[in-house]
Amino acid sequence: MTDPIYKTDALIAEDIDAYLEKHQHKTMLRFITCGSVDDGKSTLIGRLLYDSKMIFEDQLEALSNDSKKVGTQGQEIDFALLVDGLAAEREQGITIDVAYRFFATESRKFIVADCPGHEQYTRNMVTGASTADLACILIDARKGVLVQTKRHSFLCHQLGIKNLVLAVNKMDLIDYDQEKYDAIIADYKAFAESIGIESFTAIPISGLAGDNITLRSENTGWYNGPTLMEHLEAVEVRSDANLAKPFRMPVQWVNRPNLDFRGFSGLISTGSVKPGDKVRSLPSGKTSTVKSVVTMDGDLEQSIAGQSVTITLDDEIDCSRGDVLAAADSPPEVADQFESTIVWMDEDPLVVGRAYWMKLGTQMVSVTVAEPKYEINVNTMEHLAAKTLELNSIGVSEITTDKQIVFDPYEENRALGGFILIDKISNRTVGAGMLHFSLRRAQNVHWQAVDITRDDHAAMKNQRPRVLWFTGLSGSGKSTIANEVEKKLAIMNRHTFLLDGDNVRHGLNKDLGFTESDRIENIRRIGEVAKLMTDAGLIVLTAFISPFRADRQLVRDMMGEGEFIEIHVDTPLEVAEQRDVKGLYKKARAGELKNFTGIDSPYEEPEEPEIRVNTVAMSPEEAADYIIKQILPLK
Repeated sequence: MTDPIYKTDALIAEDIDAYLEKHQHKTMLRFITCGSVDDGKSTLIGRLLYDSKMIFEDQLEALSNDSKKVGTQGQEIDFALLVDGLAAEREQGITIDVAYRFFATESRKFIVADCPGHEQYTRNMVTGASTADLACILIDARKGVLVQTKRHSFLCHQLGIKNLVLAVNKMDLIDYDQEKYDAIIADYKAFAESIGIESFTAIPISGLAGDNITLRSENTGWYNGPTLMEHLEAVEVRSDANLAKPFRMPVQWVNRPNLDFRGFSGLISTGSVKPGDKVRSLPSGKTSTVKSVVTMDGDLEQSIAGQSVTITLDDEIDCSRGDVLAAADSPPEVADQFESTIVWMDEDPLVVGRAYWMKLGTQMVSVTVAEPKYEINVNTMEHLAAKTLELNSIGVSEITTDKQIVFDPYEENRALGGFILIDKISNRTVGAGMLHFSLRRAQNVHWQAVDITRDDHAAMKNQRPRVLWFTGLSGSGKSTIANEVEKKLAIMNRHTFLLDGDNVRHGLNKDLGFTESDRIENIRRIGEVAKLMTDAGLIVLTAFISPFRADRQLVRDMMGEGEFIEIHVDTPLEVAEQRDVKGLYKKARAGELKNFTGIDSPYEEPEEPEIRVNTVAMSPEEAADYIIKQILPLK
C-alpha cells in the first residue's frame, strides 16, 4: 500500500474562499459503526480519520510517543486513542455513550458515530442509528457472526437504515483467508434474509493495517469490490432520497416579530417548497399558499429537505408549534391509536397503561402503551409472549395518545414516524419507537359535537366543576373525610358525587385486581368517569389510594386548569396500621394479601398537593372544615 490518497485540498493554499465554498456544498453522510465488543470499531474510525487527513490538532497532540505502529510506512498512530471514549469513561465511572467524530474527503463530509458494543448499551446504539444513513457492522474475522452482530443488524433494519456495510475486520489475523471470509458472508446472508434485509455490501478489511479502508489491499487479491472509503463516498445519502418525497415541515415555532410578519419556522424533513405552492396545516386541515420562504440570508426561490426556514402564507390559518405544514395534495395522516415497535431503554420496565410523554418531531403528547403483542428474540426472530418490556427489549405494541397527532409511517419518514417516550415524573427518556400504521378503529371514531356544553351544565348548577382527589394509605381516613366534605357541600346546595374506591370495585372495576398494571387501569377509568361528571357540571369527590404519582398526574392532565384538587390525607403507616379497620394490614403482614400498598407495594406521596390534612392532628370533621375553607369560593 502507498500513502493515503486523501490529502489536503490544494485550494486551501491557492484560494481559501473557493475551498470553503466547495467544502460547504459537499454532501454529508451520517453513519455508525456497530457490532460486538472489541471488534475494532474505534481502530477503524481512527484509520478513517488519519487517512482523510482531517484529524484535529488537539487529537494529534494527545498521541503518546510509544503508540502502536500500523501501516507499511511506519506511521506511529494509536488509532483507538483518537476516538475510543470507552476507556476514559470507564476510568471516570460515567455512562458509556456514543462518540461522534467528523472528517471529510475531497468529495464528501462525514459524521460517524462510534457505538458501544456491549449489550447493556443497546439504547446508545439506537441513539446513534436514529439519524444515520448507513451502518457499518463490524465482524471480527476470527469470531464470525455473534449475538450482537444479529442484534445490531436487526435494530438497523428496524430503524430504516437501507445502506448496510458488513466490514469483516482483522483479516490480517486470519492470514486474509478467503474461504473463512466467504463462510462468514454466507452465514450473515442467511441471517439477513431471515429478518428482511435485502442487500448489504461486504468488505474484507483490517482497521489496524489499513487493508481496503482507503486503498485496495494486495493481500486480498481475490476481492474485487470497492474499498470502504470508495463505498462511503458513492452511497446515496438520505437527504437525496428525501427530496423525492412529499413536502413535510414540523413547525418548531411561530415567528411574529411585528404585526406585519407571521412566519412558521422549522426544519424541512422531506420534499421541497417554494412560493406559490399549496400547503396544508395539520391537524386542522386548513390550506393556504406559500407567500415566501425566508432565511437569515434572504428569501429563497426554493427550499429543500434538510434546510431550516421560515415560511409565510397568504392566509392567516390556524397553525402553531407541533403542527405540520405539508403538501396540500399529499398530506400525512392524523390519528390517535397506532401499532408500533418499541425499544425499551430504561432500567425500570415498561408499565402497561401508565401515561408517558411521547415526543414525535415537534409534537409532545401523553401516551399509554398497551400490553405488548409480542417481544422479539433478536437471536432467533421468534415472537415471544410478554407482559411488559425490560431494558433493551424490543416489542410490538399498540399505543394510544391523548389527542390526535400528525404522522407518517416510520419507513416513509423518520421525522414523523419515530418517537421517544419520556417518564413524566423523572423526565428520563425510557424508550424509542417507530409508528407503523394507525389502527382502523381510530379512523372510525369521531367526536360528536353537542349544543349544551360543560359550561352550560355548570351554569345551571351555579358552580364550577371540580375534582377533589383524596389520596392516602389504606386506613388513612380518605373515605370518611370525603363523606364529611360531601355532606357539608350538600348543605351549601352544591351538586356533588362521591366515587369511593371500594364501591367502584363492585361494578365498573370489578374485573381488576391489585397488580401495578391493574391499579393504573383502575385510576385511569376513575379519571375518565370523573371527567364525564365534571362535563355534567358536578363537583366530584374521589377516595382512592391511587399510590402512583404518574397516575394521579394522568387524571390531572384530563381536567381543565385548576379543576383538579389533590388532597393528601397524610397519615403515617404505623398509625394507619394501628387502625386497620378492615384487617387488611394484618393479612398483608401474614403474606395472605399480595401487592398491598405500604407493605409490598409502594405509595408515592404527593410532592406538592393543593391541600394536605394530617389525620393525627385533626378529626375527620375538622379536616372537612379545613378542606371546605380551602376550596371556597366554589363558583
